[in-house]
Amino acid sequence: MTKSTPTVLFVCVHNAGRSQMAAGYLRHLAGDRVEVLSSGSEPKDQINPVAAEVMLEEGIDIRDNEPKILTDDQVQASDVVITMGCGDACKFYPGKRYEDWELEDPAGKDVDTVRRIRDDIKGRIERLIAEIAP
Repeated sequence: MTKSTPTVLFVCVHNAGRSQMAAGYLRHLAGDRVEVLSSGSEPKDQINPVAAEVMLEEGIDIRDNEPKILTDDQVQASDVVITMGCGDACKFYPGKRYEDWELEDPAGKDVDTVRRIRDDIKGRIERLIAEIAP
């Protein structure tokens, strides 16, 4: 990493579920050791309420987060860019670490399915923290 605090950008299509849950976990588990950004290629107007509900079960409140549009500036400012089903919407910049996490979209899913997606995200976040901000 080129600076002391790595910046991680999570990108999904709607920025209402997966990327918001991942950003919530990273902020919660890594604290100020990592800067966290989250956006979407086609953001919704609000956070997925089931995603917010299952994150509250973990003590993480994402209810007041607002989905944001993906910008080139966010990608350029990031050391790690993690995409979640947004395909080619995210431009490639040399020198960045890119990962594509294949995660089921929680939109329209029941609470048990969204919990399973949440738990998958948590495990990935724990591994990411161990790699970039031990």
